[in-house]
Order: sequence, then C-alpha cells, then structure tokens
Amino acid sequence: MYFLLTQLSLMDIMLVSTVVPKMAADYLTGRNSISPAGCGLQIFFFLTLGGGECFLLAAMSYDRYVAICHPLRYPVLMSWQICLRMILGSWFLGAADGLMQAAATLTFSYCSSHEIDHFFCEAPSLVRLACADPSVFESAMYICCVLMLLVPISLILISYSLILTAVLQMHSNEA
Repeated sequence: MYFLLTQLSLMDIMLVSTVVPKMAADYLTGRNSISPAGCGLQIFFFLTLGGGECFLLAAMSYDRYVAICHPLRYPVLMSWQICLRMILGSWFLGAADGLMQAAATLTFSYCSSHEIDHFFCEAPSLVRLACADPSVFESAMYICCVLMLLVPISLILISYSLILTAVLQMHSNEA
C-alpha cells in the first residue's frame, strides 16, 4: 500500500513539473508559445504520467479490495512481485498512450505558424494548425482517451462495489 502511495506521489510531482516550469518561464519572459516539438514532449510526459496515474489508482483500488475482502491472503495476493508488476504495468500503459499521441502530434504537417500560442499544449490547438485532415488523429485520440479512462474507472468501480458488497454482508456489530 505505501509503495503504491509513493508511486502516486512521484507521478503527481512529475505531472506538475511537466507544465508548471514552462508556464512560469513564459510568464516571466512574456512569451506565450510552444514549438511543435516541445508540444510533442509535453504531450508525451503529461499523458504518460496522467494515464499512469489512472492505472495506478485502479491498482490501489485492487489493493484495498484484497486488504478488506481477503485479509488473510493479502500477503500472497499483494506480494512485492505483484505490486511491482502493477506499478510497472501502470507506467507502461501510460507511456504507450503518451507515445501514441505524441507520435501522432509530431507527424502532423503544420501550415501556418510553427509555434502554438499557448503555454500548455492541447490537441484542439494542434488540430487547428494542421494542414492535413485531422479526422484520423481525432478518432485515434478519442479511442485512446476512452480506453485510458474507461478501463481504470471500470476496475475501480468493480473493486469498490465488491468492497461495499463484502461490508454489507458482514453480520457483526463492527460492520
């Protein structure tokens, strides 16, 4: 449990540091733009860490499910190896999403300006600058975003509904 919390804290700190330094530098210099390459890097790190957090929260909900519903089997079901695999899986799935969307961002051909007039790189601002038809990119982004949010939320809801069911079925004064 505590190892999962340290990973969540690490991801949170890193997530903040993907946007805030650029924003602070832009504020101090009065410049408010980002290059497409910088945008691709920002998208990669932001989505890697954000997606990783989603899957890490799902892993943490499974950890709580095992601790509450199977307390005697907890050391076996949540061993160091399993915990490490869940953390590495969270990082890997987040990185896969970040890599796919950053690669799609960097393969765009841009018509007009090669600088995006934002301190934070967003997909809608990139789509407006693209020369080619962005429908394939929009579809891929939609699928990635739905999967990166729907799968962890489903796992979290399943874990917590199983916890709630187990607590409601307890027949003691402490339940």
